[in-house]
Amino acid sequence: MSSSTVTGPDQNATEAPEFAAVREAAQRARAAAPAVRAAAPGVVDEALRAAAARIRDGAPELLEINAADVEAAERNGMAAGLLDRLRLTEERLAGIATQLEVLAATPEPPTEWPVRTLETGERVFERRIPVGVIGAVFEARPNVTVDVASQVLKARSAAVLRTGSAALRSATALVERILRPALAEAGLPESAVQLVPLPGHAGAEALVGLPDLVPLVVVRGSGEVTRKLSMLGATAGTRVLAHADGGGVLYLDASASEADVVRLVTDSTDRLGVCNRLNLLLIDRPVYDTLLPVARAALDARGVALSEPPHTHRLGHEWALDSGAEAHVTVAPVDGPDEAADTAARETSGLAATICASDEAVAQRFIDRYTGTGVFWNATSRLLDGYKLLGLPETGINVDQTPGPRGPVTYRDLGLRQFVVLPPA
Repeated sequence: MSSSTVTGPDQNATEAPEFAAVREAAQRARAAAPAVRAAAPGVVDEALRAAAARIRDGAPELLEINAADVEAAERNGMAAGLLDRLRLTEERLAGIATQLEVLAATPEPPTEWPVRTLETGERVFERRIPVGVIGAVFEARPNVTVDVASQVLKARSAAVLRTGSAALRSATALVERILRPALAEAGLPESAVQLVPLPGHAGAEALVGLPDLVPLVVVRGSGEVTRKLSMLGATAGTRVLAHADGGGVLYLDASASEADVVRLVTDSTDRLGVCNRLNLLLIDRPVYDTLLPVARAALDARGVALSEPPHTHRLGHEWALDSGAEAHVTVAPVDGPDEAADTAARETSGLAATICASDEAVAQRFIDRYTGTGVFWNATSRLLDGYKLLGLPETGINVDQTPGPRGPVTYRDLGLRQFVVLPPA
């Protein structure tokens, strides 16, 4: 908890303004949560469809507001990769609306199912119940405002959102002009989606420090800041689903075809400011001199430079987080699929790795060896995305090495397990 915060009846009067603002938002969300949980079947989906319609109708206004955010960020020297994340376009807004409609059309999973009958006759059931209030911290990406809020609502919880200062105008417009009116239209409380109105890291730190109000927080961000929030949340007793690092790996096996190499390198570098882009290129040593020029030509066409051995940085250095240097890919030779899989898991966050190979036995060996979140054979790591992989928007991607939701996290992962024991039938 913040060092400026004290306990007791006068707490709200003495705590930092950011903490007070987050607490008030969380209290409003908690008050709205029971109505979301108790909503009749289809009501949340009605709100999501209403939000999609409002996005389509309000696209010109949303683009104008976002353009002001982008212009301000450019004046402040924001790097190209981050600007790409911040910018909304007609196509991206249409994509957000479509994802809302897809989510609304997705049937809710069962809330209760039988487990077993005890020897004494009692019947055991397992239930899935809402968390209540779920928080989210994410960088300056306006689309994530809708992605996360819609997933939390579909999970029948209320949301408290905190975004980066560069996207605050865009996020505010999406909450105030799209999500809240859509909730009201469906008969749900507008306060079920809260946006922390203050910029700065203090608001994010406050959000992970209120476990009694916000027991679960999804943290999407970059490197050290996200790791710090995870630590603060753990100290406070908040469950944090964190996505601090990414970086896709592509291994080119001796059996890889040049056509597949070009396709995968090209497809994996369409956007450079995202976590699942190609970051580390590994090439089987016997074909290193043959396939490196092929990969280089494909990267040149994308305007991406190779960082070749000997490296002055960590092998898994994540270029997407290196402001101003996003247009790089690290390359290194390896001795076969085993070393490639081990290197990918050891040197990166373990987000995703692809093997490019025509030899099925080699591909299967790589798949069986790699321990990361997603592994692909002749398919780009860019597919490790909730909507592309599962057909649903995501709240984030979890790369934990412990049990729990792993990979793209969707509304199906945002529930609590409860057991119910009933008398004998």
